[in-house]
Amino acid sequence: MKPTRAADHYVPTYFLASLGAGGLSVTFFMYLMFWVPHPGRPVPVFEDILAAFSTGALPMKIAILAAWIGIAVFVFLNLKYLIWNLSQYAALKKTERFQALRNSNAESTMLAMPLALAMSVNALFVAGMVYVPKLWSVVEYLFPFAMIAFGVIGWIALSIIGDFLGRVLAKGGVFDVTSHNSFAQMLPAFALSMVGVGFAAPAAMSHVPWIVATALVLSTFFAVAALIYALVALTTAFNSMLHYGTHEESGPTLLIVIPIVTILSILFMRQAHGLHTFEGHSDPASTMMFLARMVSLQFVFLGLGLVVLKRQGYFKDFVFGSKTSPGSYALVCPGVALSVLIQFFVNSGLVQAGVIAKFSVIYWVITAIAIGFQIAMIALVFRLNAQHFTRTEATPVPAE
Repeated sequence: MKPTRAADHYVPTYFLASLGAGGLSVTFFMYLMFWVPHPGRPVPVFEDILAAFSTGALPMKIAILAAWIGIAVFVFLNLKYLIWNLSQYAALKKTERFQALRNSNAESTMLAMPLALAMSVNALFVAGMVYVPKLWSVVEYLFPFAMIAFGVIGWIALSIIGDFLGRVLAKGGVFDVTSHNSFAQMLPAFALSMVGVGFAAPAAMSHVPWIVATALVLSTFFAVAALIYALVALTTAFNSMLHYGTHEESGPTLLIVIPIVTILSILFMRQAHGLHTFEGHSDPASTMMFLARMVSLQFVFLGLGLVVLKRQGYFKDFVFGSKTSPGSYALVCPGVALSVLIQFFVNSGLVQAGVIAKFSVIYWVITAIAIGFQIAMIALVFRLNAQHFTRTEATPVPAE
């Protein structure tokens, strides 16, 4: 009998395999972002990293080597699974199963495609800064092209959302409220926020006023759209879950608020940095309190999600057991998001406000929490990839 694998039964949710790998590349970039000196630049680039590696102590060299290897591995996996997904998605669109998907609640899972595309653009930008010499000398010329790319991805996302909302809101009875008992419908908000944070990058890094202003306006639009969609999806899903309980395979979506919070937090910090171009300023204490509120929000939803997942036995069945569900990849994003935002909270919040000293004992104690989430998500990604993409002999069905 021909070997099979879970991913042979393709659904657009598998774009989250690419997304999770891209997110892990960003967790390694945090090592460089906050530990490598980069005077005069908002982010470290190849020259800064090479200088730190050449002159730094052994711990610095180890951290940079880990970042170099980690970014390379996970950007590769990000692009590998993106290409695979795009191929599978194109084939799916030619089937009757795709038409059935478009006429169900699961139509919103199509937003995983622009979400993964936006993540890949971000991951490629990270790889460019880390591996390409003299990139910063031409970066101002790259920002308009980056905004065009995010504009195209944003248009794709808005088109899918428009088709979905047009179908379910134009007439009643086409949206199944009984199967709305999860946060799966938050995926469009996730995609919109990812496009928004991509637009916000030029706002934080460019010195050209029209680029900064354009990035500020467009990132604001996608942030507002994401917040509105998230609020509606969240409240209606809670109502359905209270009536019908949480759908077992969609349990990981209860944690989707966590990556949305990280993305929007970074978006707003990038905007605050960009406002310096127009004499706008933010103080370290305000940034620290903002990040403290966002991390607190994440841990509230982490607690909620873990309580439900534990009661359902999700990890026992779908992560450590023999069952497979594409939605398991939704578990990667929250851990990645917590790792990234804790790093920002420590460095852009506590250190900048003067609460703790950089590289002090308490600094490393809190940073260890972020690294712990990162290591756990690395293990989870390789576990899920083995479950879903490794071929095994299909179990024969007994004759009646």
